Amino acid sequence: MKKLGLSLLLLLSVTTGYGQREYDQFFLEAMVQRQKGNNDAAFDLLRHCLEINPEAPEAYYFLAQYYNALKDGEKSMAYIKKAASLDPDNATYMETLAQAYIRQQDYEAAIPVVEKIYERDKEREDLLEMLFQLYQQVRDYDAAVEVLNRIEAIDGKNERLSVAKSELYTRMGNKKAAIAEMKALAEKFPNDGNYQASYGETLMMNGQLKKALKVYDKILKGEPDNNRVLMSLRTYHQALGHQAIADSLTERVLLNRNATIEEKVQLLRQEISASENAGGDSTRVLQLFDMILKQPQTDEHMAILCASYMNVKKMSKDSISKVLDKALQIAPDNSSARLQLIGYAWENDDMERVISLCQDARQYNPDEMAFYYYQGVAYYRRDSLDAALSAFKNGIGVIKEDSDPAIVSDFYAVMGDILHQKGLVQEAYEAYDSCLQWKDDNIGCLNNYAYFLSESGEQLSKAEQMSFKTIKAEPKNATYLDTYAWILYMMGRYSEAKIYIDQALQNMDESQDNSVIKEHADKIKQKANQ
Repeated sequence: MKKLGLSLLLLLSVTTGYGQREYDQFFLEAMVQRQKGNNDAAFDLLRHCLEINPEAPEAYYFLAQYYNALKDGEKSMAYIKKAASLDPDNATYMETLAQAYIRQQDYEAAIPVVEKIYERDKEREDLLEMLFQLYQQVRDYDAAVEVLNRIEAIDGKNERLSVAKSELYTRMGNKKAAIAEMKALAEKFPNDGNYQASYGETLMMNGQLKKALKVYDKILKGEPDNNRVLMSLRTYHQALGHQAIADSLTERVLLNRNATIEEKVQLLRQEISASENAGGDSTRVLQLFDMILKQPQTDEHMAILCASYMNVKKMSKDSISKVLDKALQIAPDNSSARLQLIGYAWENDDMERVISLCQDARQYNPDEMAFYYYQGVAYYRRDSLDAALSAFKNGIGVIKEDSDPAIVSDFYAVMGDILHQKGLVQEAYEAYDSCLQWKDDNIGCLNNYAYFLSESGEQLSKAEQMSFKTIKAEPKNATYLDTYAWILYMMGRYSEAKIYIDQALQNMDESQDNSVIKEHADKIKQKANQ
């Protein structure tokens, strides 16, 4: 702790025996210093307050916070307990003490504190919720049920409370009480299918199968599409090995318009897991997906899940593409599905398909830079330079600070190549500079930039430095070796140039056009041999 200022030290040097007025002065000054953020001064002032009045709960309370900040948990706990014992009617002290006990996982100690707070303020239903959790932690289920009864007296009977009580009774081994609780709820709301279903589930859980099935039959007569009941019946028949019935119920749920997407996904995951455990035959799962996707869909989740499953099962990309197309029909703004389709088209060298997918994407995802990039490159590979340049220029506007540096770098690199082909040399160099600002080791850009500089005979030192990075990264790349050799040649360093052009010749890919490398080699050797 820092030392107090001179004026405060003088105050503290006064002899003890102060009255309430002096205590108040010191406590007020402590609070002022605390408010100003002068915690060292406030800490010392509060300790002096206790010297004046050792029975001051507020001083103990604030000092407990400081000891907690100093990582002295034992002293912090002792001080908050002292504050609460001196002023047990203060809800803040008591709640702080309860939270301290809970942090220490001393739930037994926390319970009476919370009970005292609630006894003084019965408007605080949140305290009852806390007590419910605490009694469960100490496995005092009778007390937990009693707390739920207190909440029920305030809120009335509802499913949440009845289910919670029933579960507690089940843990206690009191099946009769567990069933009776849910039966009372069902009788109170006889026209609510969910409450009736909860009653049936409780009967099922506690071994009264015949009664449960009667309840379910009654519900289904009035609500044939009650998804909750269908799911319970499916689980029941699966447990008994009635697979045909269980499969029929699975299909009813998956085709049920009342079932939520979450319920359907959960059920499909169960089917997928069962399929994998049985050997991995995808036939049944794909049949289920096919049945679902033939129905009108409100969103693309099922199609995406189907495509993901087909990917895992390594099915043909053509078949996966059909499902992804379905997803885009439902949700044309789903960028991940569209990017996957673009990837497939790219692998098939179908640049027309890539261009079409990207063009549509720019309507639905105008801020997604990747679509401008892939469209621009597709046009470039099709030798449509103007269209490619237009795509790239439109895409510049959606580049952001958090954009993927690799994609942005390639974005500018290809743009630079196009500009150079169109004879816009200075603009091309500016694009290359932008590329290297985003990713200074973009090897393709470094090579092209360096080569074009060497061709024009300008900034050869800069070109040599860039080109050297490429051969360090890929020392057996004939193209990069050729570029470096040619730059050295342009700089008049013929002996060095010969070393690298010889390496380029040794590493040439004979399936490619190597005429430029051979032409450079002839010129370099001619100079080197003079």
